[in-house]
Amino acid sequence: MEMPEPDATTIARRAAIIGVLKRIVPETSVIAEEEGLRAYECDGLTAYRQLPLIVVLPETTEQISQILKYCNEAEVKIVPRGAGTSLSGGALPLADAITLGLGKLNRILDIDYANRCVTAQPGVTNLAMTQAVESDGYYYAPDPSSQIACTIGGNVAENSGGVHCLKYGLTTNNLLGIEMVLMDGEIIRLGGKHLDSGGYDLMGVVTGSEGLLGVITEVTVRILAKPPAARALLIGFESSEAAGSCVAAIIGAGIIPGGMEMMDRPAIHAVEEFVHAGYPLDVEAILIVELDGPEEEVDFLVGRVDGIARQSGATSVRASRDEAERMLFWAGRKAAFPAVGRISPDYYCMDGTIPRHQLPIVLKRMAEASVRYGLGVANVFHAGDGNLHPLILYDANVPGELEKAEEFGAEILTLCVEVGGVLTGEHGVGVEKRDLMETMFTEIDLKQQQRVKCAFDPGQLLNPGKVFPTLHRCAELGRVHIQGGEMRFPELPRF
Repeated sequence: MEMPEPDATTIARRAAIIGVLKRIVPETSVIAEEEGLRAYECDGLTAYRQLPLIVVLPETTEQISQILKYCNEAEVKIVPRGAGTSLSGGALPLADAITLGLGKLNRILDIDYANRCVTAQPGVTNLAMTQAVESDGYYYAPDPSSQIACTIGGNVAENSGGVHCLKYGLTTNNLLGIEMVLMDGEIIRLGGKHLDSGGYDLMGVVTGSEGLLGVITEVTVRILAKPPAARALLIGFESSEAAGSCVAAIIGAGIIPGGMEMMDRPAIHAVEEFVHAGYPLDVEAILIVELDGPEEEVDFLVGRVDGIARQSGATSVRASRDEAERMLFWAGRKAAFPAVGRISPDYYCMDGTIPRHQLPIVLKRMAEASVRYGLGVANVFHAGDGNLHPLILYDANVPGELEKAEEFGAEILTLCVEVGGVLTGEHGVGVEKRDLMETMFTEIDLKQQQRVKCAFDPGQLLNPGKVFPTLHRCAELGRVHIQGGEMRFPELPRF
């Protein structure tokens, strides 16, 4: 979308905002020209674009505090942004809002092996967290496919997962503490290196809040010792339904793999042409199942999973022979999204989560919908925890195809809720799923969620227009107050 032709009042207000920002940060850290703004017009959901009013790139927590305090007093909207890898439009700019880029806060502040944690600024990439400690035998477990680019602050905002989240959890399961700036400029700390504190789990509220409650300026995460051994199995199936049944059988046997990923035929062929990972091309679906732990345990579990896979109808089972081959199996999975870009001009990446036992049913209905819409779909997902990532293939240059892809995507997400799942596993709601929230939540649910936002951001200036399909004024809802580290709610309906 282009910026509308501004009137004199808008021009004067924009100039005033620019003037204030340039007194808070260096002039070079304020981007106001159209050419510079273009780099921030969208995030990973590239179907939607909008030039921001201004972009500001602070370098310190104090600068962020001053910026938010000013925006709160002047009633200026603000959209926090990490690396812009969000696939739900969570960092989509607004024409009348500042985009607050956090890329310059990119230092690791502390590595504490005694307490097994790392403290970093929000602009540090996910992969850099592991690279900082891997020489000493440690790593950071959550590993999104975009880990080379996505940032730890954005991971907290979206509660990101990754291929190893089945055993080691999402960001929320590995997060120990955060520093955050509230909309009025107050700097607060939640959690730390210590165990959970009493009272409301405010850090849990903030994790996955998509930039609606505050701006994260420091993150402390748990690091883990690298397992003594890890092996991956590459398993082929004649149907996606058979692969889905195998997933349920493995978990049902009491085995929790380090990771368990699934891809269907279109994704397999795209990835193999791109990475040459040695994937079988004569199958309809593959599973990558990784077992880790003591070497004897891993060898035993590899044998058990091999047997379960064959009983589930696997046509091929291949275990990695060494670390290089294990990494090659994963290199293909990690490159799935860019690989699919080779077989379609555009694709729409979905994110929904379902109960594992519903995998065969959901895959069958997605295949039927693909034929009905006349659009291909490549499936790549975290099979172990039922987190689906269907990639709907379309061509934005063909009139009506984007709209069909969106309709197809909405049908998939509605199906996820219908079978007992949820709208998102790790990508967030953003603008992509905003208008589907009512398929999962009642009006009372949504109002209660907005009461929490009102406690942190009574002016509703932080990342407005995201998550909630209907925005209620705080005065209409009855504000939630934070007093002494506790949330106090207004009188709520009793059931």
